Amino acid sequence: MSEMKIYIDGDACPVISIVEQEAKKYNIPVMLLCDTNHVLTSDYSEVKIIGAGADAVDFALINLCKKDDIVVTQDYGVAAMALEKGAYAIHQSGKWYTNENIDLMLMERHLGKKARRTSNKNHLKGPKKRTEEDDDKFRKSFQNLLNISITSLQKMIR
Repeated sequence: MSEMKIYIDGDACPVISIVEQEAKKYNIPVMLLCDTNHVLTSDYSEVKIIGAGADAVDFALINLCKKDDIVVTQDYGVAAMALEKGAYAIHQSGKWYTNENIDLMLMERHLGKKARRTSNKNHLKGPKKRTEEDDDKFRKSFQNLLNISITSLQKMIR
């Protein structure tokens, strides 16, 4: 059996430290991918800096991940490709991407982009400030995902 890894789409990801703390408990390796505009460092994760370019980090992450890995991303497209490879995927909000919900999420993203293009508004509000409750929600959801994926891998060994 191959070893499970966790891949983090690190550009502007607010849950890196939570993922690392939880991964350490199980000694699960983490790879943090970022582009040259968001150079990150870590005492736990392997950091992979990808050349700047549209979607360069996304494609590198998808090329690296495999079945039963966990991908942390806010990008629905990356999540969809991870699911296709048999990986688990989770959003920084704690929401799991699944084969059952990803098509709807991609459609909503498409419609949102289309609406923004036709809108006369030049500036849209950014995301609201992240709270401690947001972090707690993510941690609980991520712990559940870890437990499910570890249990699944253990069953495969038997």
